Amino acid sequence: MKTSKVILITGASSGIGYDTAAALAKQGHKVYAAARRMEKMEPLRQQGVMPIKMDVTDSASLESGIHTVMEAEGRIDVLINNAGYGYFGAIENVSMEEARRQVEVNVFGLARLCQLVLPIMRKQGSGRIINTSSVAGKSVLYYGGWYHVTKYSVEAFSDALRIEMKPFGIDVVMIEPGGIKTEWGHIAADHLAESSKGTAYEETGLQEAENFHWMYDTNYLSQPSVVTKAMCKAVNSRRPRARYRTGAFANTIVFFHWLLPTRCWDAVVRSLGKVKAPVKKK
Repeated sequence: MKTSKVILITGASSGIGYDTAAALAKQGHKVYAAARRMEKMEPLRQQGVMPIKMDVTDSASLESGIHTVMEAEGRIDVLINNAGYGYFGAIENVSMEEARRQVEVNVFGLARLCQLVLPIMRKQGSGRIINTSSVAGKSVLYYGGWYHVTKYSVEAFSDALRIEMKPFGIDVVMIEPGGIKTEWGHIAADHLAESSKGTAYEETGLQEAENFHWMYDTNYLSQPSVVTKAMCKAVNSRRPRARYRTGAFANTIVFFHWLLPTRCWDAVVRSLGKVKAPVKKK
């Protein structure tokens, strides 16, 4: 029988975070689901999940969220850093303000939450931090520069933290999804189209955005449930793996990125960006 754990998960208002919060609560864990959009999480209450408002770019909001959980439970066994988003676009086109925001959400918010829970977990003598990374932290695709910067950072940050936390009995795990069928892809595509219009990158940028929309409308990608399954394994395993790679093309992308010489990989990525998505049938 699984031991019930107190779990805090961010980015729980939709997609993978929402599904994972519901699944963990169903398994008997005490789950606190955090996000900015409280109204999106209200249905989770009926499944035994406690929604809390949290903005990962606001340190005071993070501290308040941790305080809420500790006041109610007196401990935090698992932190799942799942909040994140992607703003695709040519590096020249993406404003530094937007680049900083993406880093704030995907990296610094995650890092600050880790800083806040680590003293709690060290005092407990146990704990587990699960960071949502991506195969985007292992390879680079067309016009994803700033997003890849954040995911490569999560990889390095998590590797360093895992080494530091081992003596304290705290596990650090990464989830590395591949292609997952969520609204993330359409949002990233819209951002790419927005940042490309009227620039030197317009033709290829708009084509790549169209390809993104097409791909995320097909059945080639995995459902969020495959990532939820990996997260549940990371929570419940007595000795979790350092990485759980899952979802469409995840292992394939990492393998070929490792196998191919850099120039060959670059050529493949550029050629894929030129492929026109099939015309939708009416």
